[in-house]
Amino acid sequence: MSKSPAVPEPLGAEVFDSHCHLDIMVGNRQASSGDPVAQAAQAAAASVETILAEARSVGVTSLVTIGYDLTSSQWNARVAAEHQGVYAGVAIHPNEAHASTPEVLAEIERLAGRPEVRAVGETGLDYYRDWASKDDQHESFRAHIEIAKRTGKALVIHDRDAHDDVLKVLAEQGAPDLVVFHSFSGDADMARKCVEAGYFMSFSGPVTYKNAGYLREAAALAPAELMLVETDAPYLPPMPHRGKPNAPYLIPLTLRCLAEVKGVQPEVLCEAITANGATVFGIFS
Repeated sequence: MSKSPAVPEPLGAEVFDSHCHLDIMVGNRQASSGDPVAQAAQAAAASVETILAEARSVGVTSLVTIGYDLTSSQWNARVAAEHQGVYAGVAIHPNEAHASTPEVLAEIERLAGRPEVRAVGETGLDYYRDWASKDDQHESFRAHIEIAKRTGKALVIHDRDAHDDVLKVLAEQGAPDLVVFHSFSGDADMARKCVEAGYFMSFSGPVTYKNAGYLREAAALAPAELMLVETDAPYLPPMPHRGKPNAPYLIPLTLRCLAEVKGVQPEVLCEAITANGATVFGIFS
C-alpha cells in the first residue's frame, strides 16, 4: 500500500464529512490481515487531532464518526464529546446484527440520547456478505429504526445489494423524520424513490470512479437539498486515489465531482450540504 494521498486544493467554502470511522483510522480497532486499507491507515499513526487539522486545512470543518458495534459506538461518542466539530453515530452494523441483543440495543439507545451523538447508524441491510442472517439483520434494523424515532436522531442506513428490502422495511416500520442513505449506491431509479420519500443521499468516493456512471446519474437527479457528502474513511477514497486509505481531507475531490455533475460551483454545493447537515445532524445549530 502506497503512502497517503496528497492534500487537494482547499474548497472555497466550508463543508463537513457526514460519515467516517475515526476509531479505525487511529487504530482503536486493530485492523485484520484481511483489511489492508485499514492497516495502511493505521500505519500512518494519525491522531484525531491530526485528522481534524488536515480536514480543516481544506475546508472540512466538521465530521460525523460512525459506530458499527457497541465498542466503536462507545468510543466514537466519547471522542465526539472531547473534540469540537466531531459528532457521532451509534449502532450495530448489519454484518454484526447477531450481536443486537436487548442489552446491547439498550446501551445503543442510551448513547443515542447523548447530545454529541447525532445519529443512529450505521444500521440497515447487507446482502453482499452473509456474516449475519437476513432474519437477524431485519430484526436489528427495525429495532434501530425505533431507537431513532424515540431519541429523535437521524437514521443512517447501510444498504448493500438490498435496496428494495431497505425501502420496504422503512415503509412497513415507519421511517424516522430524518433518514440518510450512507455511501449511496443506487441508480437513478433508487434516487427517485428516495426523493419521493424525502430521504437524504450521502455520496462518497465511488461517485468519482470511471465505471460508476449510474451513481453520477443518481447524483444528477438528486436535489441539492437532499444531498450530503462523505468519505467513509478509511474506505472508498475518490479518484485518483482508489486503493489508498481515505481521510476527511479528501472530501474536496468528491465534492468537486458532484458539483460538476450538478452543473454548479463547488461553493454553491458546499452551502447546500452544510445547510442539510444542520437539518439532519444539527451540527451548526
